[in-house]
Amino acid sequence: MKETTGLWKKASAIALLGVSLSFGTVYAEDNLQTVYHVYVGDKHVGVVDQKKQAEDTVQQHLDEAQEENEDYDVELLDEVSFVPEKIFSPSHDSDKTMRELEESIEVGAAAVELSVEDETVAYLPSEQEADEAVRKLKEQYVDAEDLKEIENRDEDENPEIDESTIIDVELSNDVNFEEKVVDPSEMNDVDEALEVLQEGTTEKEVHQVEKGEVLGEIASEYDLSEKELLELNPTLDEDEPVQVDQEIEVTETAPLTDVLIKEEGIKKEKIPYETEVVETDDLLKGEKETKQEGKDGEKEIHYYKDKTNDRETDEGTIEEKEISKPKKEIVLKGTKVIPSKGTGDFEWPAVGGTITSKQGERWGSFHKGIDIAGVKDLTIKAADNGKVTEAGKSGAYGNKVVVDHNNGYKTIYAHLKSIDVQVGDTVEKGSSLGDMGNTGRSTGVHLHFEVYKDGSLENPLDHIQK
Repeated sequence: MKETTGLWKKASAIALLGVSLSFGTVYAEDNLQTVYHVYVGDKHVGVVDQKKQAEDTVQQHLDEAQEENEDYDVELLDEVSFVPEKIFSPSHDSDKTMRELEESIEVGAAAVELSVEDETVAYLPSEQEADEAVRKLKEQYVDAEDLKEIENRDEDENPEIDESTIIDVELSNDVNFEEKVVDPSEMNDVDEALEVLQEGTTEKEVHQVEKGEVLGEIASEYDLSEKELLELNPTLDEDEPVQVDQEIEVTETAPLTDVLIKEEGIKKEKIPYETEVVETDDLLKGEKETKQEGKDGEKEIHYYKDKTNDRETDEGTIEEKEISKPKKEIVLKGTKVIPSKGTGDFEWPAVGGTITSKQGERWGSFHKGIDIAGVKDLTIKAADNGKVTEAGKSGAYGNKVVVDHNNGYKTIYAHLKSIDVQVGDTVEKGSSLGDMGNTGRSTGVHLHFEVYKDGSLENPLDHIQK
């Protein structure tokens, strides 16, 4: 029985200890107070016991900043965060923390940073406006309607024949957009962003002209040529002196990125025909005759042109397609040399006809030659090879041709309607001298034909026969 009593006492003691511990824990929890550590970014600004009060202060700053900057959405430059902690005896100063919080809060504009190859160009209110700045840069060199067509164009679509089409417009450098929060004073509009894209970030420098300065001197001072200085200042005239206090731009600018334009087109071009010259002794030397007319062929050329801004940088052919083949021109070239010396064997000087008057006494005078008439073809022909020594009007003879056969013989052809040769021509037996006519002292259309040997008149009928 004694042992049992001892165990009971021990159990009772343990139970009392448990009750005491439980009571202490409940008491501690009831007396803990939650406070909030306030951070602006990584900076600890203090502790507050009312989180909502701090949140309201932050929101008030945002609202006031938004009223001052209606064109932008505002955000905190550094995030405000709260870390809760439970403590027994708070020893913080909430008012001091609130003052510190107000001083630490910085509000900025929500922006999209437009950059080229990691170089900041501008901060714009939205990605839409950043896109607009890039589009406006492209529109400096490509029509706005063309840009829209490019965006909606089927990649496999070829241009129409005799038409050139812009198929792609891109920038030479990587352009990036990134969301940022910046001081409102750093914000830009679309036109400002466009200006930086076009002229770079170099700050423009202006030179104020001093007495006695000239363009060449000013250009040298800034390591520019006079031509470059004039290009920077289009209103300057190299032939006009600059004026004292005149402001001259002396900083060369360069775009941060170029606009690359790819253009394709299809055009038709002629394929020139070749000319083949075939020599022949059927024609006299110096004479040419077209045996076959040439005709150009045609081809279709699919070509490309590359431009950087408004400067053409490359062009070439993508594909050529022959539509029709060219037809060769064949030209006969005479090689036959006409001897200026006659053969001594005369040919009838007309195309047919009859003798209407012979050599001899006629109408009270001597008729020196023979007359030939009654032809359908009026061609008058050289009786033998020779050289023309006279060709033109000659009194009673009318239009007359004289041929020296360089072998002692000379022949005369008179009353011609027209003459086909001129003095100095070498003529071949049977070649045309002109047409039978009725010029000079003549009673009708006929040929008057005379023959001389070593200067003495001879009877033509002794040398020719029909």
